[in-house]
Amino acid sequence: MTVSRTICLGFLVLISIGTFLLMLPIATADGTWNNFVTAFFTATSAVCVTGLIVVDTGSYYSGIGEFFILFLLQIGGLGYMTATTFLLLLLGRRFGLRDRLAIQQSLDKAEMAGVVQLVRSIIATTLIFELTGIFFLLLIFVPDYGWNYGIWLSVFHSISAFNNAGFSLFEDSLMGYATSLPMNLIITFLVIFGGLGYQVIMEIYMWIRDRFARSRERVVFSLHFKIVTTTTLFLLALGTVAFFFTEANNPATFGQFSFGEKIITAWFQSVTTRTAGFNTIPLGEMTSAALFITIAFMFIGASPGSTGGGIKTSTMRVLLSCTRAVLQGREQVLCFQRQIPVELILKAVGVVVASIGMVILGTIVLAVTDSTFPFIELLFEVVSAFATVGLSTGITAAISPLGKVVLIIIMYVGRVGMLMLMSAILGDTRPTAIRYPEENLLVG
Repeated sequence: MTVSRTICLGFLVLISIGTFLLMLPIATADGTWNNFVTAFFTATSAVCVTGLIVVDTGSYYSGIGEFFILFLLQIGGLGYMTATTFLLLLLGRRFGLRDRLAIQQSLDKAEMAGVVQLVRSIIATTLIFELTGIFFLLLIFVPDYGWNYGIWLSVFHSISAFNNAGFSLFEDSLMGYATSLPMNLIITFLVIFGGLGYQVIMEIYMWIRDRFARSRERVVFSLHFKIVTTTTLFLLALGTVAFFFTEANNPATFGQFSFGEKIITAWFQSVTTRTAGFNTIPLGEMTSAALFITIAFMFIGASPGSTGGGIKTSTMRVLLSCTRAVLQGREQVLCFQRQIPVELILKAVGVVVASIGMVILGTIVLAVTDSTFPFIELLFEVVSAFATVGLSTGITAAISPLGKVVLIIIMYVGRVGMLMLMSAILGDTRPTAIRYPEENLLVG
């Protein structure tokens, strides 16, 4: 079995186990067997760290059911191969060449050396950030809900935020804390670092370590780090400004807030839109302009090697660099005075084209199965599912059973990735020595 098939089947196994667990009477608040589609949808949303829901998580599921969901989204956030590797490390198993190759491909690492150590670092990084989030969230939830439920709320929302899952135990997500500066800062901190990717976090750690140690050797940031951080900062700033100006006078969303609260809310929406899935305003009441901006940001998503989805920030940056090269009449695609390999450009084009095709196909099918809903709301749901964001205008629960199955498929495809799924279906391609003659044609 190929590596890509192992990864894709691994996620299917996790979803199947999650569906079974969430169907059990102990998982529901009323103690009855759960509906299959509801359990299937919730399990897929959790494993794919999406956050779309068809029932209120906090009231529909029991404490055990909520634990099952938390377990699934934690495994889904780490990734099937990372979680499996960690389990095997605990059992003391040694890793062969095939195991290391599978880990390398799942983490999108260029070389095979040090992949097992990388998994250890990922687990440690995840625990550090999640425990930090739990500590600070305790200061908010414990005064409001007491120690027992306050601890559980802190644990659940910290893990959900760092894994960019967007699951919340509140019926209105985090709308009750829309103007809370500590809550906004804590959740966005976890979401941003969860969406940066582990390689970027490790480079930041090494830079801080050398600064404190006053080492003469300076960390040279990789091209990946520069692209991810600068693109992320640009998108965060652009999103904050865009949401502020499109929603500032909307009485149903920002209109009720002061100027400072509008800035905070716009910042939160800018952060959470790129795959986190939490919301502090009613998205169904947003203006059409803000909805379309949200769709665009969701489609871009987070960064490679992170817990988020979308086409990824680096993919967008590579294509923008290609566009700039064409406009400047250059044959080389440059970024930060480094040439981008042709293989990466082709991969970026493939990712975007396949992603657009999936969104178009999913939207068409959903428009047929659920034609009563406005088109932009259906498009919003499809992009949210594909980019594993979890934001919704409020129609997810009302979508038909067939429409929910469509969203389930889209969430799965968005999580494993279009290219990996095609590789799993068609088999790994082998390089060929055949070279064909070139010929020009008209484009554009």
